[in-house]
Amino acid sequence: MLERLRKEICEVNLELVRRGLVFQTWGNASGIDRKKGLVVIKPSGVSYAKMRPKHMVIVDIEGNVVEGELKPSVDTPTHLALYKAFSEIGGIVHTHSHYATCWAQARRPIPCFGTTHADYCHGEIPLADALTEAEVAENYEANIGALILRRYASLDPMAYPGVLAAGHGPFAWGRTPAESLENAAVMEELARMAANTLVINPDAPALEGYLLDKHFLRKHGAGAYYGQKKS
Repeated sequence: MLERLRKEICEVNLELVRRGLVFQTWGNASGIDRKKGLVVIKPSGVSYAKMRPKHMVIVDIEGNVVEGELKPSVDTPTHLALYKAFSEIGGIVHTHSHYATCWAQARRPIPCFGTTHADYCHGEIPLADALTEAEVAENYEANIGALILRRYASLDPMAYPGVLAAGHGPFAWGRTPAESLENAAVMEELARMAANTLVINPDAPALEGYLLDKHFLRKHGAGAYYGQKKS
C-alpha cells in the first residue's frame, strides 16, 4: 500500500541526515495521500542507517495504524493536526537542526533581516507559544500541534511554511514531501544567517516592508515572475 509514497518518505528522512538537519534520531518526515486520507511517517526511534521504505508506517488521519509493523513517530499527532488544518500541504518535516533549534530554545522568532529570507517567508519565522505543564502532561504532541495552529490563526501557512515550537524545535511543510524538505533546509540556513547577522550587528534592523513584499511576492504572489513558466 502507498509504495511510492513510502519510498519518497523514506528518502526524505534519509536526506535530512545527509544534509546535516538530523542528528541521531532527532527528526521525522511524513507525507499524506489526500485522496485516501492516509499518512506515511517515519517509525519511532529507528536508526537512519537501517531505515528502508518497508519500515515506514501508514496511519489514518486519526492516527490509527493501517499498515506497518513498527510504531509511528511519537510526533505523529503533531503532523496530523497540521494536515487536518492546512489542506494545501502534502508533506511535513520536523528536525532539531542546530540553528533553528537554538532560536526555538531562545524563545525567539527568526527575524527577517534580508531578501534571502524574504524569498522564502513573508516575514519573521513564527514562534509558537510554550506549552503549559498541563499540556505537557496529557496529549503532549497533539498540544504542540494545537499551539502551532493557534499561532497560525491569522497567518497563511503557505506564506510562512515553517514554525518554531518554543523550547523544542522547527517544523516545516510544503505542497509535497520534497518541498517540505527544502523548506526545512532553508529555515536552518536562515536561522544561521540571522544568528550571525546579530553577531556582526546586534542592532541590525528588520528588512524594510516594501522590500520584503517585493521579494516574497515576485516569487510567490499572484503576479509572480521569478523562474520559468511551467509548461
